[in-house]
Amino acid sequence: MNVTCRFCGNRIEQILDLGDQPLANSFLKNEEEFSKEEKFPLTICLCESCGLVQLGYDHNSKEIFNDDYIYFSRNSEATHNHAKWLVKRFEEKFGLKNKFLIEIASNDGTVLKYFKEKMNVLGIEPTKNTADYAVMKNNIPTIVDFFSYDLAKTYWTNMIPYADFILARNVFAHVPDIHPFVKGLEELLNIEGVIAIENPYMAYTILQNKFDTIYHEHYSYLSVKPMKLLFERYKLELFDIDEVDMQGGSLIYYIGRKNEHEVMPIVKEYLDYEENTGLTSLKGFKDFARKVQNIKEELLTLLLFIKSKGKRIAAYSAPAKGNTLLNYCGIDSSLIDFAVDKGPEKQGKFMPGSHIPIFHPDKLEQDMPEYTLLLSWNIQEEVLKQQKNYIEKGGRFIIPIPKVIIV
Repeated sequence: MNVTCRFCGNRIEQILDLGDQPLANSFLKNEEEFSKEEKFPLTICLCESCGLVQLGYDHNSKEIFNDDYIYFSRNSEATHNHAKWLVKRFEEKFGLKNKFLIEIASNDGTVLKYFKEKMNVLGIEPTKNTADYAVMKNNIPTIVDFFSYDLAKTYWTNMIPYADFILARNVFAHVPDIHPFVKGLEELLNIEGVIAIENPYMAYTILQNKFDTIYHEHYSYLSVKPMKLLFERYKLELFDIDEVDMQGGSLIYYIGRKNEHEVMPIVKEYLDYEENTGLTSLKGFKDFARKVQNIKEELLTLLLFIKSKGKRIAAYSAPAKGNTLLNYCGIDSSLIDFAVDKGPEKQGKFMPGSHIPIFHPDKLEQDMPEYTLLLSWNIQEEVLKQQKNYIEKGGRFIIPIPKVIIV
């Protein structure tokens, strides 16, 4: 177990234990793999010195982000819409003409595809299968590697100009050794350049009981105080923040070289909010574990009651966070008959831990289970719209987070 903070090196204290769990994206190809499945401790801790919430145990990131990575951005309508918004927002705030943008963890190039219409772009992506899609289907130049200071130094010394923008969406929290990563950002950034880091906001994770966003890929759970303190160590400055409705509520942290950008009042507003709500000390987390346990009990009670009445239950989508929820609650194929997911990479496989089989979304309307557990609750509106026919035929959705309800 880790005892020191990955940002500042001070002591950390455990605030939640979700038990031993498989890697959230380690989908199984066949039933023979069930007995070989590995599980690892999943706990989160708090550093009261800098305020960072983080995993208590680390796992090898190269085992998580391998060449058979299961998540593709193109399958999310919300990501396409958000990418269009990002392009518009960057153009309004900074201007895009004659600029160069690098996206770290660019996945299949879905976001860069929209920026490419306005400017030169480059992707950096460690998973070969998604990077190959970016190059072949989206025509996005992509470096296949983990981003680090060494990578930045090698490539930027030899062949690539400094970046006007560095975009890092939902990757910063995935980095176990954060300091070489930040040093790499500083290395490749233009003098007046902007780093934009987007990630779910820790305050919403805690205050709204979104514990299912905790899994082994997410080493850190970000908030404003630790981000500000971390970048100050590298003569970089958090100067602005946007709040966006992604992943259940995320922040975009805008960072530049010190004194190159006006620091907006919103930065202090978030710092005051975190201090006033107690999210920089252990007392702010005292009720979190109890609320998480309550969701587990309520959801299990509901599912067991439905099954006792002879009703069928499916699951909609197979996201990583859904696997945290299922495994913590002890929900498996004895309660959930099957799952459906739009991603062809997941169809025909089994969810880790729960061993629930995954099918194409068409199966939901074909089989018409009476209830469907919505694991991708963060895109509830999108899913309910897509599944209008299922609902009109009598199907009901169970929403587990932030509280258990039926719609």
